[in-house]
Amino acid sequence: MSLSDVAVELYGLAPGEFVAARAERVATAKAAGERELAAAIGALRRPTVAAWAVNLLARSASEEVGALLALGDALRTAQRELSGPRLRALTAQRGQVVNALAKRAAELAAEQGRPVGDAVLREVGNSLTAALADPEVAEKVRLGTLASATSYDGFGPAGPELAVVAAPKPPAPAKKAPQRDSAKQRRAEAAAERRREIERRIAAAEAELGTAESERDSAEKAATAAAETLRDNAARIEELRAELAAAEERHRFARTAERAARETLRAAETETERARRRVETARRALPGQDRP
Repeated sequence: MSLSDVAVELYGLAPGEFVAARAERVATAKAAGERELAAAIGALRRPTVAAWAVNLLARSASEEVGALLALGDALRTAQRELSGPRLRALTAQRGQVVNALAKRAAELAAEQGRPVGDAVLREVGNSLTAALADPEVAEKVRLGTLASATSYDGFGPAGPELAVVAAPKPPAPAKKAPQRDSAKQRRAEAAAERRREIERRIAAAEAELGTAESERDSAEKAATAAAETLRDNAARIEELRAELAAAEERHRFARTAERAARETLRAAETETERARRRVETARRALPGQDRP
């Protein structure tokens, strides 16, 4: 029994089952004399709902998650090569894939009887985005052993590390030049560095533009769908109002008919009683009938 195996097993459970199962694995490790392993298992944190949803996604849609992580490799390659158009296209694709997988995770959670809200859905999307930039997070997502939601503000290593990775290798040191050429060389190197910095900024801006356009497209689709739903609901409300008006009219007619029928019934009962009395009177008038 290894820590990795135990983690994969525990993080595949529902959050409510995690603590009891962890305690059982700790006891098993202690009984086997593996105290270091027992301590490491005990240090595993109970997953948050968002992390559990990501882990569930990794197990139920492993191929889709693998494709997402492969997309992260392509994004890093495009960024290293400062390929603006490709980086922009891949970034837009990233937004679409992350949104689709986050929604799939929400569906899987609902199927498990634990529907998630918008806040958790955002945490799932942020964690998937972070997995594209952070290899450690990517491995946890791939194995389905994420303990808590995570996020990342940009793509690739942060700050100065990005500059080191993205920048081309500096030219090899030149042979010692005469003193009069040193100032010219420094100016050329400074200009090359400025150009690289500008190219890095352009690539980052294009990546942000791709993300913004993807989010805009998603928001536009959502707004269009909401507007259609609103129109359908308004039309249905009008239909129901018309049906209600017709039903109320039929009800008024039925009530009027019911009152008329009751009046007719009372009149018929009165006339029946009168006829009965006339029959009794006529019978008493027959010869041989006892008189009162």
